[in-house]
Amino acid sequence: MADSQEQRAGRDPDVVVVMGVSGCGKSTVAKGLSTVLGWEFAEGDAFHPEANVEKMRGGHALTDEDRWPWLRAIGDWISGKEAAGESAVVTCSALRRVYRDLLREGRPHVRFLHVTADTDVIRDRMEHRPGHYMPSSLLDSQLATLEPLGDDEPGVTISNEGTAAQVLDRALVALGHRKEHP
Repeated sequence: MADSQEQRAGRDPDVVVVMGVSGCGKSTVAKGLSTVLGWEFAEGDAFHPEANVEKMRGGHALTDEDRWPWLRAIGDWISGKEAAGESAVVTCSALRRVYRDLLREGRPHVRFLHVTADTDVIRDRMEHRPGHYMPSSLLDSQLATLEPLGDDEPGVTISNEGTAAQVLDRALVALGHRKEHP
């Protein structure tokens, strides 16, 4: 059943924030979810003010003060989707619990999909991906900041091990949108 048909049938919207450190595969997973589920996709990096992008490009980690306006902008986008009754998927590192709390505040349909990968794999991806502003030198600060999902937070964690299709299938199963293969 297509998402729009589910919404007409009275189902609540589902907003999935695909989270994790830079280079873990958030965008690939989120784009796959968007395609399979027919949901709108937003790239969280697009919500960063230019000053944040320049700071990261220069090899400097963002502070909480840098992140709050960015997180609020993503939250506003999510609020628009919820108000319209539309399911959606958005990427956001959402490294700390307080960031995730802000994204969920007043947004009852938000849940998280934490994508994890081996540090060496992530570092290699970051060093070889063309055209991205985030240098691999910031990976260690992201890993130090990362607070995994708590048991009381709405969400699931998956490994980004295997092919893109395998990871997408794992994500769909973890989110309850596909049955696990026998």
